[in-house]
Amino acid sequence: MGLTIALVILALLVGVVIGFFGARAYMKNYLRNNPPIDENMLRTMMMQMGQKPSDRKLHQMVNTMKAQAKRAK
Repeated sequence: MGLTIALVILALLVGVVIGFFGARAYMKNYLRNNPPIDENMLRTMMMQMGQKPSDRKLHQMVNTMKAQAKRAK
């Protein structure tokens, strides 16, 4: 009886740990492939702030964000 309870608790803990790291890896991969901010969102944000964004400036900002994300790894 006591051994069964210990095994159930151990299995639960192992499942929680594996689930946590699996979800973490999935989210890292998802965010790497689908960044939360794209050019259209940047353009909208800049226009709301009263700036007229040029394509060159938008590409520069996106490339800077990608470089920062790579350095953060």
